Amino acid sequence: MSSRHSETDYRWYVLALAALTNTLTVAIPVMCLPVLFDEISGELGLSLVQVGLVWGIGALPGIFTSLVAGAIGDRFGAKRILSVGCLLVGLAGALRGLSNDFVTLVATVSLFGLLSPMILMNVTKTCGVWFSQRQLGLASGVVSMGMALGFMTSSMISATLLSPWLGGWRNVLLFYGVIAMAISIPWYLSRPSPNDVEVSVGETSPRSLRQSMSHVVRIRNVWLLGLALLGISGCIQSTLGYLPLYLRGLGWPEAVADGALAAFHAISMVFVVPIALWSDRLDSRKGVLMAAALMIIAGVGLLSIVDGTIVWVAVSMAGLVRDGFMAVFMTMVIETEGVGATYAGTATGLVMVFSGLGNLIAPPLGNSLANIAPGLPFTFWAALAAAGFLVLYLLKERGVEKALAAT
Repeated sequence: MSSRHSETDYRWYVLALAALTNTLTVAIPVMCLPVLFDEISGELGLSLVQVGLVWGIGALPGIFTSLVAGAIGDRFGAKRILSVGCLLVGLAGALRGLSNDFVTLVATVSLFGLLSPMILMNVTKTCGVWFSQRQLGLASGVVSMGMALGFMTSSMISATLLSPWLGGWRNVLLFYGVIAMAISIPWYLSRPSPNDVEVSVGETSPRSLRQSMSHVVRIRNVWLLGLALLGISGCIQSTLGYLPLYLRGLGWPEAVADGALAAFHAISMVFVVPIALWSDRLDSRKGVLMAAALMIIAGVGLLSIVDGTIVWVAVSMAGLVRDGFMAVFMTMVIETEGVGATYAGTATGLVMVFSGLGNLIAPPLGNSLANIAPGLPFTFWAALAAAGFLVLYLLKERGVEKALAAT
């Protein structure tokens, strides 16, 4: 009993470390770019379309590595992959600060995008391994809250505080890289997960990467979840990259424009856990996802036609459900029939391939429409999210209680 109690207590430490990992190794290094783009583009001479390409290009290598990163985690255990991944992702993030032109910036951002799925896939798997299905929504909500905290903090301090203090955008990226590398230490020192690599939810360990991939690609709902995420993630990612530049173009002061992005993440952080808990009690992850998608569509769509104080309303609508959506979405991936914690990394990797496609193509396509009208990109991205909503509608769900009964 004492051993079981100790393991129960330790999982909350693991969850806190997983949330902190999302904050410091992925969220902060990623979201500093939109608020630093004004400074970066001024020094490197980037156009608006080039900025959109830089913002989206990190998703390209992730398309190829997400599936592999998740499958490797399924094979060797999330703890091992996270201890190595934090070190590599931190180094790649720091290298972005050494870029001296558009080509080298694209190369270093791509390298960061190549490696970051190691973190994202295996943090998700960590939740599935350490937590039972009754608490899986809560665990996913906490790690998503860590992501929202990083997004908000980075938006608030990267350009207005750290850049002047550290001497420019290059040193900000180097600073964040060192912090991310340090997170590898607590993962290396952490305990192995239950039964070393498996499982609190689902089946037994797959015997090879090929077998786990072969199993997951035959699950219809995984493909539908991926297609839905392509549209919705592409919409959100593009909006976050363009919003500070758009508001500055409307004449908003730099700190206020960056504050709108920070507000988006702040309200998301506040509501992510309540939304995740709501999905646990509602017995319908799909219903929560569809409601959240509608709010994202409405909020982003409003940004194309409003100005002044109404911008804050639109930002709040989309931001309120952003990380809650992702928390419930990742939980639903794990709960999909045939996935479980055993195949969580591989299944998450597959759906994130689609997310990477959306994040790659949507920002430059939308930014190119700004030449016609500054608000038109938001219309395009809202339409993309609407397509994702339609795919969610086609998804067949067995419900939380049925998923529990199957475990």
